[in-house]
Amino acid sequence: MEHYPLPRDFQVTPNELKVVARGLTRPECVLALDDGTLLAAHGAGGYSVISSEGTVSHRLAESEAESGRSYVPNGIALAGDGRVLFADLGKAYGGLFSIDTRGRIGSVLDAVDGVPLPPSNFLTVDEFGVLWFTVSTRKVPRSEAWNHEISDGFIGVIDAAGARIVADGLGYTNEVAISPDRKWLYVNETYAQRVSRFPLLGTPVAPDLGAREIVASLGGADLPDGLAFDAHGGLWVTCIASNRVLLVRPDGEVQTILADTDQDHAELVARRVREGTLQHADMQTAGRSRLGNVSSIAFGGPSMCTAYLGCLLDDCIRSFESPIAGLELPHRKRRIA
Repeated sequence: MEHYPLPRDFQVTPNELKVVARGLTRPECVLALDDGTLLAAHGAGGYSVISSEGTVSHRLAESEAESGRSYVPNGIALAGDGRVLFADLGKAYGGLFSIDTRGRIGSVLDAVDGVPLPPSNFLTVDEFGVLWFTVSTRKVPRSEAWNHEISDGFIGVIDAAGARIVADGLGYTNEVAISPDRKWLYVNETYAQRVSRFPLLGTPVAPDLGAREIVASLGGADLPDGLAFDAHGGLWVTCIASNRVLLVRPDGEVQTILADTDQDHAELVARRVREGTLQHADMQTAGRSRLGNVSSIAFGGPSMCTAYLGCLLDDCIRSFESPIAGLELPHRKRRIA
């Protein structure tokens, strides 16, 4: 195994974080482009653009009033053709959509296997044009799955053959990422409190998944949400509730990179997840944490060593510098059309 270069004692303190941009609305997911532009989900129905100079602009759906539907973009993606895509985490409805620079909404996928998509969590388009997406749970409201017992989330793909589910029975499916060697698809199972992976089978343009393996089991209030690989195979994981950034090293050791935890709130969340009594109101606060339920991590900057953090409950993106570079993702060289 290649020597992993990050020291085991590397940590970042909350005071070392830099605020990159403010004035955002639920910037749950962040994408970093190689010209310095950042894209972030906008919880009121679109996405935000942060220029390399720090200027913030918002592109919101113009058709909500006409359709009578409010969109809640959760995961966002930049497709190879320049379309901005989002997974809609609505209260009762989900689906995958595109939104152009004028705010016009287009449907990408509203059903799979003949069943309408429930509230949808995440999506990404890989270098072969395959769109990967996740649905956390089929339960409505979603809070019914905020426990260790419900495992009805799934991973799907859209490729040349159409849309299909490639993995099912997950414990609140969240973000997915392909490993640097392209042998594995990793996934966060938020309320099962684990990081899992699947062998990546099939062909690049018609992928399939093998049997699940558990990579890391977490405890306390560590609820894994976002994830990103570095260039050496380490997996960086953001945890809501505990407001921690963890690193799953290639040898399987879990290292704490950043923590800003309100212990009282964390203990309450941990107990209610175990008991199956966690409520929506419990997750609408981060307690005294300053990180606002850190939900996303994206590597960018000229050397890919800047780690950008999205969140659920604050209006900003924060960043810190990593001693090692992140893995360059396909969307890094793409541009909004």
